Amino acid sequence: MEHNINNLLLYTMEATDGLIGDVTDFYFDDKTWHIRYLIVKTGGWLSGREVLISPVALLNEKWRNGLFPVDLTKKQISSSPDIDTDKPVARQREIELYGHYQWESYWGSGFYGGGSMGPSMPFPVIDRKVLIEADKNDKREDDDNHLRSTAIITGYHIHATDGEIGHVNDFIMDDTNWQIKFIVVDTHNWFGGKKVMVPVGLIKKIEWSDNRVYLDTTMAAVKKCKLFDEDGLNRLQPAKS
Repeated sequence: MEHNINNLLLYTMEATDGLIGDVTDFYFDDKTWHIRYLIVKTGGWLSGREVLISPVALLNEKWRNGLFPVDLTKKQISSSPDIDTDKPVARQREIELYGHYQWESYWGSGFYGGGSMGPSMPFPVIDRKVLIEADKNDKREDDDNHLRSTAIITGYHIHATDGEIGHVNDFIMDDTNWQIKFIVVDTHNWFGGKKVMVPVGLIKKIEWSDNRVYLDTTMAAVKKCKLFDEDGLNRLQPAKS
């Protein structure tokens, strides 16, 4: 099922033993456009700390009605590695995070087993030497810069091959694989303020320093893209309680 990201913001994440906090952002891989983490701002029980939770922890068949249930306990989350969400997430920090939860690594090393731990399982003892070796075996030069925030890119100006045509307003993702399929472009003054869904495959490059997205297509082609119907999209899903 497809979802627009803006409609998922402020969903509440729920552990097996209580509420964790609200989802405030998503980190996606700018190479594959897969969402890798949900950023959750915890409540008073964890002093408002922000934590990263992988979609693999979600109970996918149950997350609806404004809740993201996860197969994790509050203790697991409270003792997870502290990661500064205001800075790029280094691969080494991801390795520690995945080691803590025993998630299967998405970068393909196969180092950790799949699935999250049940409440009765002990926290893993992480051998730092093994972590470093695993990091070396699967290190890319751009690993520390591949994660991007949907909140940050929202508002970036969209440039077709023949001119500017709007700005990023939202994202459409498929919940079967958590991949962003479209960016929603608000055309504003360019042609009547309509919002269109542009496939991410048409994105040529993103200039992060200039807040611009460049498309490998023309303004006329963008105008022919499918219109974004937020109400229609959300009618396909159960309403929030």
